[in-house]
Amino acid sequence: MTPRANEQSAHGPRLHKADGSPIRVLVVDDEPTLTDLLSMALRYEGWEVRTAGEGRAALTLAREFRPDAIVLDIMLPDIDGLQVLQRVRADGYETPVLFLTAKDSLDDRIAGLTAGGDDYVTKPFSLEEVVARLRGLIRRSTLAVSDSTDPRITVGDLTLDEDSYEVFRAGEQIELTATEFELLRFLMRNPRRVLSKAQILDRVWSYDFGGKSSVVEIYISYLRKKVDAGREPMIHTVRGAGYMLKIA
Repeated sequence: MTPRANEQSAHGPRLHKADGSPIRVLVVDDEPTLTDLLSMALRYEGWEVRTAGEGRAALTLAREFRPDAIVLDIMLPDIDGLQVLQRVRADGYETPVLFLTAKDSLDDRIAGLTAGGDDYVTKPFSLEEVVARLRGLIRRSTLAVSDSTDPRITVGDLTLDEDSYEVFRAGEQIELTATEFELLRFLMRNPRRVLSKAQILDRVWSYDFGGKSSVVEIYISYLRKKVDAGREPMIHTVRGAGYMLKIA
């Protein structure tokens, strides 16, 4: 079921343009399964989405669709994502661009940002991370307004800032990896609700992850060591059902 426009997304207050129209996002990748999953996740945010599997098709769509943000794979079958971005910029569009890449070397990251990209994620990635990065880019571009101006999620003495990616408990900052941050965000978006391992895998881990529930147990233990260490526990195991976060 498609959420109504006035409902809050899983990532926070809905973003939209100042005139109330939806954010437009162009997704460019030659993996149809990936573009389908990304499209579904972005439409859940209430955004309008178009997709392309090749660089030249992406350029045509960019000129016709005039997206507010572009998700762009670097490796494409005709012209690569760097060339696509260069041509988009040459056309005068300052659209925020989030690069997708299977490469994790420093050179690739530098090349993408030097070409005019605004951010990047490396494959495999979680859908949650892509949506969160896009929300940040769109907010910073000032193209969008939010149904709420507060990017913080607070449960008890635990606070997570979706813009700065900072987490504090009782005023003390907690350093988290990207995956730990996404897992904690999902728990904090659903306080006092039992979340199964399957739900957590589906929302936090990558689209092509093996689906092993043991990784959830591992990352829950990581979070407990950082969030609950020396404090009253907030992350609880509900035997046979899953995990729940609640005020200590």
